[in-house]
Amino acid sequence: MGTAKMRNPLTRDARIPRRRRSHHKIDPVITEIVRNGVIAVTEEMKTNLMRTAYNIIIYEALDFTTGLFTPKGETISIGIGLPMFIRGMAETVKAKIAHFGLANMHPGDIYVTNDSYLTGSHLNHVTLTLPIFRKGRLVAFSCCMAHWLDIGGILGGMSTDIFSEGLQIPILKYQDRGRVNATVVDIIRQNVRLPSRAMGDLRAQVTAVKTGERRFLELIERYGRDAVLEAIAAIMDHAEALARTRTRTIPDGVYEAESYMDDDGIDIGRRVPIRVRVVVEGDEMTVDLSEVSKQVRGFYNSGITTGYACAQVAYKCLTSPTDYPINDGSFRSLKTIVPPGRVISAVRPAPMRWWMTYPMTIVDTIFKALAPAIPDRVIAGHHADLLASSFHGINERTSEFFIGSFGPLGGGWGAKMTEDGVSATVCINDGDTHNSPNEQAEFKFPIVVERYALVPDSGGAGRRRGGLGVERVVRARTNMVVNNQSERAHCRPWGSMAGSTARAMRWSCASAEIGNATFPMPKSWWRSSSPATRSRSAPVVVAATAIHWRGRSSRFARTCGKAT
Repeated sequence: MGTAKMRNPLTRDARIPRRRRSHHKIDPVITEIVRNGVIAVTEEMKTNLMRTAYNIIIYEALDFTTGLFTPKGETISIGIGLPMFIRGMAETVKAKIAHFGLANMHPGDIYVTNDSYLTGSHLNHVTLTLPIFRKGRLVAFSCCMAHWLDIGGILGGMSTDIFSEGLQIPILKYQDRGRVNATVVDIIRQNVRLPSRAMGDLRAQVTAVKTGERRFLELIERYGRDAVLEAIAAIMDHAEALARTRTRTIPDGVYEAESYMDDDGIDIGRRVPIRVRVVVEGDEMTVDLSEVSKQVRGFYNSGITTGYACAQVAYKCLTSPTDYPINDGSFRSLKTIVPPGRVISAVRPAPMRWWMTYPMTIVDTIFKALAPAIPDRVIAGHHADLLASSFHGINERTSEFFIGSFGPLGGGWGAKMTEDGVSATVCINDGDTHNSPNEQAEFKFPIVVERYALVPDSGGAGRRRGGLGVERVVRARTNMVVNNQSERAHCRPWGSMAGSTARAMRWSCASAEIGNATFPMPKSWWRSSSPATRSRSAPVVVAATAIHWRGRSSRFARTCGKAT
């Protein structure tokens, strides 16, 4: 489309600042050691968190990330995992710096928050930050964001404001100069359904950030503070140069695309429009999300840091997908326009419990916009959903309350110009997360997985076919409430270059009371006890997966994801 000869006004947060150039000669050997060192630090943080966490969402699904940040809050390295956390953690670190002030930060401090409007995600994501000091000088921050199984709030149906979604933890000191704030611990313990799990996960996150502190200080002790910090700055400059070089290979122009979400779970069948505009000019790219839908009444909103993350995830995939560590240098040539009050920049008190669904379709739509310019570097639409059913009830064997989840299940990804789409792979939002092993889910929860398989011919047809979706059939062994909040039942994964669209997702359930039922929309909750009920305020989804539920003597969830 036409060549862009304009620069759009941007908010200050939309730019990644360029560092002040150093006149010192950088040792390339030390730089490469530090590059691999900071990656190793964040990966060891991940490993220790996985080994010590109490809930399956952390140690099996890997719904967390870890990171190191400069004293200004710039990303040095984040654990290879959830792409959408790419901005949320950095902005949370910056918010904690602004809240306390550098002068009031001390060795032994650990700061905690789950503020959805800072992290950009739901209240279940609790973030711990530890300032790293060497000889009284702040040299970095160690940070960990992880998904807690429960944070209070409602379990079933649709929330319509943040207050019904659970405990909100403002920026607080969990630990002050090495001393744990017992009041904060008591407040958390009192407001969650599974306090032993929450306290275990909290301690695991403390282990992770302390691991980051210890290993980063070892790196500095070995090579020297100035050498390490200069190497980090050089790594960021190198990441910037790579991104700019790759951006110059995209033809200058203005590229636009649109798609939509099925609905917001309250206004059933009312589409939520997604429109993006991408401007490429030389070695810089601007992603304009001004025309994305305004925030909705249902719980599919996310904070503004997620809006920035949508652009950054897409840009990273297009310019430097294999350049590590992931750091802020990669995004200095990217500008993002995200007005407040959109579904990916929602303002209080918008609900955000299912924050992760809409952003991945926005990333898909950015690829769609750029397909005419770089058809060999983008994919067709993918299933773009967690495809996760959650369930809760009383386990008759133990008489204990349980909360369980299947997800992210995975589905089909769009094909490239030169190869078929990958099958049974988690959505772009969740990156390196894993689905839960059937055997482990059966051991922990009163369910039986009867079938888990690829769905033949579920991907879109073409010279290169789309990836195949998956199907899971599960039987409930006790009465329970099932929630499913999938999307893209009607906005099916699209083809590229005249390729066909994929099959849509299906969600269905079966019980002695209602027989077999397939729902027209896959956002819904269903109670397996008699009489069976479902909420009109939370429809059932039919996106890139199919789901089946039955009561204790019946089948439970059948899920299949597909894409072009």
